[in-house]
Amino acid sequence: MRAKLKVELIAYTPNPVEVCGKAAGVSYDKEEKEDYGTFIRRIVAFGHESVLEHASFTFRVEGISRALSHQWVRHRICSFTQRSQRRVDEGRGRYVLPPLDYLKNGEELKRKMEEFIQQSFKLYGELTAAGVRREDARYILTNATETKMYWTANVRELRHFFRLRLHKESQWEIRQMARQMFDLVYQIAPPLFEDLKRLRETGEP
Repeated sequence: MRAKLKVELIAYTPNPVEVCGKAAGVSYDKEEKEDYGTFIRRIVAFGHESVLEHASFTFRVEGISRALSHQWVRHRICSFTQRSQRRVDEGRGRYVLPPLDYLKNGEELKRKMEEFIQQSFKLYGELTAAGVRREDARYILTNATETKMYWTANVRELRHFFRLRLHKESQWEIRQMARQMFDLVYQIAPPLFEDLKRLRETGEP
């Protein structure tokens, strides 16, 4: 069964713009501001991003492939929790397929990929039914296998993630996820992310 991407914003620092603004204000001995939005926009423009580490966002994501998760966990200054293939039965057979519409025979190739993936799930089921441990049976599963994750990142790391993963050269699946994440945090705290809006829309800085 093909999996469908779902991104949820689970939690975030209350009043993130104000929190980051007050943190920045310590540098100037002026924590109280009438307009934290304008102030934080200036701070971001100056490149003074260390103050953005005081606010964080937590996401729940499902319908992504193991191929995506292998890229995602390379981001260092954040926290991940991933669905365990040791503890969870993968027999339900959910997976993600790349779009191959850029190829003349893309649909035929996608059909072959899908057959191969489904065969891997079938063999997985046979192995576990025969008594093979899940942690060992998972070796024959493909990177297309669906996974679920929780991710918490501070705004500084989140902006770094967006700079890389919203870019047009980023892989299609992680870029799709990054777009949904961006839309969610932008609704909450525009001043922290609005300089990246063009990147989200065009894929270019």
